[in-house]
Amino acid sequence: MKKVFRIVLIVFFIGLFLGTIGFLYNKSQEKPEMYDTKSPEITDIIKKTVATGSVIPRKEIKIKPQGVSGIVETLFVQPGQMLKKGDKIAKIKIIPDMINLNSAESRVERAQINFEDAQINYNRDKLLYEKKVISESDFQKPRLAYRSAQEELKSAKDNLQLIKEGVTSKSGAVTNTIIRSTIEGMILDIPVKEGYSVIQSNTFNEGTTVAIVADMGEMIFQGKVDETEVGKIKQGMNLKLTIGAIEDYKFNAHLEYISPKGVAENGAIQFEIKASVELDKDHFIRSGYSANAEIVLDKREKVLALNESLLEFSNDSSFVNIETAPQVFEKRFVKTGLSDGINIEILDGISKDDKIKGEKMSKIEQMKEMKRKKDEEKKNKKKSNS
Repeated sequence: MKKVFRIVLIVFFIGLFLGTIGFLYNKSQEKPEMYDTKSPEITDIIKKTVATGSVIPRKEIKIKPQGVSGIVETLFVQPGQMLKKGDKIAKIKIIPDMINLNSAESRVERAQINFEDAQINYNRDKLLYEKKVISESDFQKPRLAYRSAQEELKSAKDNLQLIKEGVTSKSGAVTNTIIRSTIEGMILDIPVKEGYSVIQSNTFNEGTTVAIVADMGEMIFQGKVDETEVGKIKQGMNLKLTIGAIEDYKFNAHLEYISPKGVAENGAIQFEIKASVELDKDHFIRSGYSANAEIVLDKREKVLALNESLLEFSNDSSFVNIETAPQVFEKRFVKTGLSDGINIEILDGISKDDKIKGEKMSKIEQMKEMKRKKDEEKKNKKKSNS
């Protein structure tokens, strides 16, 4: 009995030893890796570039004082108001230069003295002429001097009034102290307030901007394109404009200008572009809205395409791994076409039904895949038995 017990015990330990070795061996063996598979699909490939910029009015005018400097006495308008050409914007109160004012007043006094003297001579000679004491030719000289003195006095007074008020009695309603709009449009901004000093625009001075007026019925997109893309675009191309402030709507635009000169910005050469925007009556575009313009460079419709991440490269060739049996893959070279950065056109090498090796599955995904295959095998057995 003891001998039998001893034999059983020895067999048990030998079995335990062999089982342990087998377990450790199986554990040391690498489990086969499983990969996800994807198939090509028929889709559209659109290669495009994006230009960033803003939407601005085509006509934006800065209104400045012409021929007059002074203080803003009255503002007749406010930002957002619509104007017609010639409408009043502001009235300027002139602060006369003391030297010019003193000279003009002195001129008026001299003209008054000369006029009074000429008037005395004229009245005296006129009485003599009426009594036929002097001839008409003798009377013509004092009469001419009187009229000249009269005109000089009037001119001196007008000049004094012009220096003080910026308007003369001859000009009537026409005066440069009233700033008027030069175009029809909307007031975007009024940089000055009542009481602000303004300077006239002339050859030596840009002048103070009283108002900014723009035609909001004609807007353009102004943006920048990188030098790597500017050679692929041309005038007349259609753009899709996305404005950050207007969600879920894209405006159509047409490229009409590409700058011939680039500008260095942040280490890259940028070229300015302009495109006319097709406005929509249901959406009001404000000046300065930031926008992105999508420019379609090339397009392929309904072609066989594959995710670029599934491609592998060797020298100048590209290839994919085709599944020939479950988790068994074979290298196959392909010919590619247009790419949009995500999907790439497949010209030759694979078909729509091929399964392409993808990313490595995680343990959870592998377990799900194994369960799916087992379920499929059970279904197939039931079908065959039935």
